[in-house]
Order: sequence, then C-alpha cells, then structure tokens
Amino acid sequence: MLKERTLTITPDALDSMITDYHWMVNTIKEMRSEMVIEAKTAQYGIEATLPKAAGGVGDPIMQEAIRRSKNIKRVVEYEKKLLEVQNLIERVAGDREVQVLNWMLDGKSQRWIGQHMALSATSIRRIKNSIVCQMLA
Repeated sequence: MLKERTLTITPDALDSMITDYHWMVNTIKEMRSEMVIEAKTAQYGIEATLPKAAGGVGDPIMQEAIRRSKNIKRVVEYEKKLLEVQNLIERVAGDREVQVLNWMLDGKSQRWIGQHMALSATSIRRIKNSIVCQMLA
C-alpha cells in the first residue's frame, strides 16, 4: 500500500521546498543540538531579593524553554517538507534530472550546476521545471 501525500503541494511550493531543502536539513540538525536545556541555578545575594518583572515570566530559563519550544514547532514543519520531497524523489526519471535534483538538494546554486554540466541557465531552469512536473505527476 502506497502512502498518500499529507500535504497539498503546488508547483511553486515544491520548487521552494527543493530550493530550501539543504538549509532546512542544516537548520534541523542545529536546532536539535540546541534543544537541551540545562538545569536552573539558584540566585544568591541581592538578586534573590529583588522583585521580578511584572506581566511576564521572570525566570530566564523558562523564557529560554518557551523560545525553544517554538523552534520545535518549526523543526516539525521542516521535517514534513523534507519527507514530502524525499517521498517524491523516486518519481524523477532521466540522468540529467536526477543529477540536477541531487545537486540542488545538496545546496548547489543553479549557476553552479549549469557551469558544472556545461548548460545554460535557461536549460537548468527547464530541467528544474521538468523535475517539479515529474514529482507532481
């Protein structure tokens, strides 16, 4: 049984997910490494007796936990996009298309790809459009 796609993807959205794939992978790795929160240390001296700010969380560790919990939501969204692209990769046929897609997922620019394949920018754009069409077919 094939797994159905969970997201409705437009060609522009898929194009953007392919373009952003590399930095999303790096961002997920970095955010996961930062998600560990260290234990709270007690306050001593005059800081312990001073009043906390009204209207917000006075605990800086709690503030950091709140900030990082928002990052978790972003990581989940990035993971959904990455999985969607990964599920569609097998639909791409053709040696040029596969190579261009792999280089794009590795974070190479279209200009770099064109130079290394000895193709014009227009050809790379055409190949990228072909990739998107094949993935959505």
